[in-house]
Amino acid sequence: MTGRTSFSTLRSRMTPEAQERARAKSEALETEMALAEVRRAMKLSQDELAAILHINQASVAKMEKRTDMYIGTLRRFIQAMGGELDIVARFPDRQIKIDQFSAPAPEAAPR
Repeated sequence: MTGRTSFSTLRSRMTPEAQERARAKSEALETEMALAEVRRAMKLSQDELAAILHINQASVAKMEKRTDMYIGTLRRFIQAMGGELDIVARFPDRQIKIDQFSAPAPEAAPR
């Protein structure tokens, strides 16, 4: 491997402070991801996710690029990857989980 250095070698050359900054940055990056990054982190292809959602791959690609969508759509997308969606409002003095979007509304009984 001419001209290349392994990551473990580079990390061992870092000061403990630099290693801690790198670890903290890595953790922050793992907690903030776009939908496509979440899908890749879950080791799912767009085709696999599309099959779970019963839609086509192009629809998954479009959903991953959207900046605005229904909460129910986002919930189904997250659930298809094995996750759970929580909506949390953050205020200066507290956080409040909004539960009205937690589960689909019960369907009316047929008459």
